[in-house]
Amino acid sequence: MIGKIMIGKSFRGCISYCLEDKVKKLKNEQVVRDRAEVLSHNLCYGNKLDLIKQFNEVRNLNPKLSKPVMHITLSLSPGEGLSKGNLASLVEECAKDMGFEKNQYVAIHHNDTGHQHIHIVTNRVGFDRKTVKDSHNFQKIAAYCRKMELKYGLKQVLSPRRYLSKELRQIPRLDLRKEKFRQDIRECLSTASNYREFEQRMKQRKYLVLKARGIAFIDPQKVRVKGSEVGYSLSKIEKILSLQPEQKKTVLQQEQLKEMAKPQIQQQQLSIIQQKNLEKSKSLKEATELLIKPTPFQENINPALLKKKRRKKRNLYL
Repeated sequence: MIGKIMIGKSFRGCISYCLEDKVKKLKNEQVVRDRAEVLSHNLCYGNKLDLIKQFNEVRNLNPKLSKPVMHITLSLSPGEGLSKGNLASLVEECAKDMGFEKNQYVAIHHNDTGHQHIHIVTNRVGFDRKTVKDSHNFQKIAAYCRKMELKYGLKQVLSPRRYLSKELRQIPRLDLRKEKFRQDIRECLSTASNYREFEQRMKQRKYLVLKARGIAFIDPQKVRVKGSEVGYSLSKIEKILSLQPEQKKTVLQQEQLKEMAKPQIQQQQLSIIQQKNLEKSKSLKEATELLIKPTPFQENINPALLKKKRRKKRNLYL
């Protein structure tokens, strides 16, 4: 599941976009009818104009805030689908995780694309005049999406690396799309005797092959990947194709074994990091307890320490 979040100024523009029918940019200007279905309201009700009026009335409680609109889009992968009840639960959990469960929001389900997706329009200004913060929004929405993927059995998407912890950034990540590139390239190399045959076999699998000083591939979903990014640079491909059949088979088998071992290695690295974090947390807890531990009161105090220092008397001369 992919989550996007935007902060804006106009409730009229955002709510109108989410609720109105959409004109496709085609020659015959087809209109997608009934593309929007309201899933849920929170602290608001009514049609488009009612919602715009209510949201603007509350935004006026904090006139200094120039961007009171929070617009969230949650998109499932093509082929996936959830019931209306589960979609409504998604919205409720999103509100809790993003901190706007006590604010006005309306959730709309769109059916004008090949994948299921919902829009949530939220008022950042609450009835208590407080504002929903917009700091670290991308990290929050990424963490929320990963949690929902596990809860509802959805296709897992990799969060952007910059939103991961410092330790997790050090672990090479398993990108399923790149794994597919590697597998297809390896299988095409195993049956090709020269570069021309290799390129033909890749084209049979709906790949576009771009060859210049290096090599790149574009898959059926129009995603472009350099050969070097998936471990198969142009020089390596040419070297493998120049080998004898038995040698080529051995090399490709070794490549496959390396790929199969990656998830296990990554899991081991993750376990080591988790163990280190646990030990660090334990040490920090012990140090904190030591610092806040009260010092025992000693009854036997040296009397000399309690003796007050005598002040010298000054003679006054009149």
